[in-house]
Amino acid sequence: MADDSQRNFRSVYYEKVGFRGVEEKKSLEILLKDDRLDIEKLCTFSQRFPLPSMYRILVWKVLLGIIPPHHESHALVMKCRKEQYWDIHHALREPEDEVFLVIAKAMEEMVEDPVECYWLVSCFVNQLNSKHKDSLQQLPKVLEQYLNIEDNRLLMHLKACAAMSKLPYDLWFKKCFAGCLPESSLQRVWDKVISGSCKILVFVALEILLTFKMKIIALNTAEKITQFLENIPQDNTDAIVSKAVDLWRTHCGTPAHSV
Repeated sequence: MADDSQRNFRSVYYEKVGFRGVEEKKSLEILLKDDRLDIEKLCTFSQRFPLPSMYRILVWKVLLGIIPPHHESHALVMKCRKEQYWDIHHALREPEDEVFLVIAKAMEEMVEDPVECYWLVSCFVNQLNSKHKDSLQQLPKVLEQYLNIEDNRLLMHLKACAAMSKLPYDLWFKKCFAGCLPESSLQRVWDKVISGSCKILVFVALEILLTFKMKIIALNTAEKITQFLENIPQDNTDAIVSKAVDLWRTHCGTPAHSV
């Protein structure tokens, strides 16, 4: 009788969450009976039987019960949601995973709810990879143009050291300063990116160069300059972002013209 009750309960549960096929039920039952669910099996299941979008959070919660609740879980769920075939032992070794992970780690400091955090990161990264993909590739050249306007001497020094091509562009532009700026400063930058302007990233990079001009000029190799810029002091980043926003408004005018 107990077996029948358990089977009936699961039948009702499957109906509610959309598992109506016999094959889906049997596959999920096998997973549920395991003492320790296998991540790869669960991902294979999600690939064979895609869920409607309304159940995305349910899948996320199921996976969260298996994977430790930190930024790496967001990247793994992202791969499952895209229904990509992937080897669990090499799941987080692609270049785009590094970007996702560092942005997710920063977002975790801003958003308390892990499910909300995942969807914010997912949408933010998707926006970078779709709407801003072409623009992001042009930002190093745009930075050089504005630096020439704001401080030609500094630009000449960077070129003399062969540092312009070796500045931390991935950290600044691909990762949108995640891992470079503290979260309190980062939020203000990301607000502008989300609202439609990735060019704000140029002016944050520009203001970093201008703020630490004397330190940069004192360095005489591209390697030393890059190393310093990857680990800038964190005590005045709010002021840097404020000045960057002012520069952005001065050069780009209204937000509608600042993409």
